[in-house]
Amino acid sequence: MTASGDVGRGSSRELSPVSEPGALKRAYSCFPTGVVAVCCLGTDDAPLGMAASAFTTVSLEPPLVSVCVQNTSTTWPRLREAPALGVSVFSHTQSALCRQLAGPAEHRFDGTTPQTGDDGAVFLPDSAAQLSCHVHSEVPAGDHTVVLLEIDALDCDPDVEPLVFHASTFRALEARPRLHSAPGPT
Repeated sequence: MTASGDVGRGSSRELSPVSEPGALKRAYSCFPTGVVAVCCLGTDDAPLGMAASAFTTVSLEPPLVSVCVQNTSTTWPRLREAPALGVSVFSHTQSALCRQLAGPAEHRFDGTTPQTGDDGAVFLPDSAAQLSCHVHSEVPAGDHTVVLLEIDALDCDPDVEPLVFHASTFRALEARPRLHSAPGPT
């Protein structure tokens, strides 16, 4: 890559300035990600939650995952006060529910019956995995906050395919035959 923005040998592509928000969003959308719901019981004992596509595993010891939350979120300030949060990994059949949880707060749980744990964590039925967590720490990061969640309990079904978000649309995974027995990424 050169200072002029030329990507390199044999490539006709040029880099766009980071100051172009559209180019930055397109670049981010090239990376596929899983999608989760982060939910709890609200102060009125009604479910409260939001969808998050910036989710990743962080650590085995202690068991940590992260979600990135927009600083403008009106839901996160209420979720962060809960003693327990339910993280549900959406299954490939739940794209409509995922969009619903990203929509207006008053309609996020319409037509679904979430499950509530003894600790107040709320989970979506038929999800690929369910993690009961508490907030470990928060790190300001530009226009988002990186939230580290410590996992207290979990359940998962490896046979349930997760929902994948890529290029601003939901997609399904496709298994590829293994060529050799190489270890996966760490």
